[in-house]
Amino acid sequence: MSRIQALTGMLEQDPANSRFRYMLAMEYTNAGDLEAAVTQFHEILTHDPAYSAAYFHGGQTLEKLGRLDDARALYQRGIEATTQNGDMHTRSELQGALDMLG
Repeated sequence: MSRIQALTGMLEQDPANSRFRYMLAMEYTNAGDLEAAVTQFHEILTHDPAYSAAYFHGGQTLEKLGRLDDARALYQRGIEATTQNGDMHTRSELQGALDMLG
């Protein structure tokens, strides 16, 4: 069984588990299925808007897809969320990524 299959099965048992969904998104990214990864990052943030890493890695994935406006928007949303929840490390990473996009 692949990691993607295992994580999908785990999410069937616990669909609200953001950690499993994040792991699945990263597996999709590593497998080159970037659209599926973006879908999973979106699902995380829909249900758990404080999951800071999903903003950064979701934005990076959107950049790889050439969807730069979407990446900028996600980074900006992440900056707002991390400012609210006090995650200054991730906020700094998001700001850096946004600055690089110009």
